[in-house]
Amino acid sequence: MADGVQIFGILNITADSFSDGGKYLEPEAAIAQARGLLVAGAHVLDVGPASSHPDSQPVSAAAEIERLSSVLTALKEMGASLSIDTFQPETQSWALSQGVDYLNDIQGFPDESFYPVLADAPDVKLVVMHSIQGRGPATRAAPPSGAMVDHVSRFFEARFAALERAGIARSRLILDPGMGFFLGNKPDPSLEVLNGLRALKARFQVPILISVSRKSFLRTLTGAEIGGSAAATLAAELYAVAGGADMIRTHEPRQIADGLAIWQALGH
Repeated sequence: MADGVQIFGILNITADSFSDGGKYLEPEAAIAQARGLLVAGAHVLDVGPASSHPDSQPVSAAAEIERLSSVLTALKEMGASLSIDTFQPETQSWALSQGVDYLNDIQGFPDESFYPVLADAPDVKLVVMHSIQGRGPATRAAPPSGAMVDHVSRFFEARFAALERAGIARSRLILDPGMGFFLGNKPDPSLEVLNGLRALKARFQVPILISVSRKSFLRTLTGAEIGGSAAATLAAELYAVAGGADMIRTHEPRQIADGLAIWQALGH
């Protein structure tokens, strides 16, 4: 079960990410953090040039590209696989021109006019994320009525079909159901989706990426502050792997890498 799980190390080159905003905005700090993430066990660096939490400030595509340009060469020289976390097509197009390995879109690639550009990059994997917001960053909106797993499934049925009609192979797609505020302002939808991963995996037959690291729904359940959420994060990440998650996106690769190593030693 633990064997083969990919760890995406979160590298926020932002001013206002909810847990580490401003810490890695300067290129030297970002590059040092990237090295640390890889040493700690990350297989992929997921580089985010803008925040997406409810209180985040908008960042232009030009500013995103400037932030990414300042570190991308150094990150490539580390030999890491690179994922760019952005929902802006201009930034995505630039990232494709730089030869990145993944695009990670919290909007799930909603703009069909951009699909020909995506289709022309057949080696790039696409992390297609669901959110109840549909467009833009997270909000504090209430979850929609009905079963969240059904809501998520309807989104992916439609979005995957649209991408495939544009010539984007299903083998390139990675399913991220969203977590935390991307599913609503209560913990229940995130817990429901974590419990429903096996059903999503069986239905869509694509890799699943889960990102619960330091999320507020975990802190709501435990009463922990951001700095004290490591245990809750690890528990949720291991539960996701047990449910079929193939990729874990996390701030702290070491704890999930160590947890997976123990699970593997135990025969899971």
